[in-house]
Amino acid sequence: MMYQYLKLKDGTEIVHSEMLPDGKVKVCVEKPDKEDGLHTAYCYLPQYEWFDIYGFTEEEIEKYQKILESVAHIIIELSQCGGFENASNF
Repeated sequence: MMYQYLKLKDGTEIVHSEMLPDGKVKVCVEKPDKEDGLHTAYCYLPQYEWFDIYGFTEEEIEKYQKILESVAHIIIELSQCGGFENASNF
């Protein structure tokens, strides 16, 4: 299951999984695109291991990397309690 974390003004959404058995959290960045349909990129936290990048430039991935670096601790915490809507401390 994926949980919505953030939606940016340009329509980009950042969603995350529950914490996986190996301690990783899968994050997906999705952005609608009129020509390609949907740009997507995945990242495992806490390693910041990017994979399956489609449609995003290196500069865009660098921007999303910085965003994730600033909120990874929150996403990791939320991944353990069923996302933002189920978090009791937020």
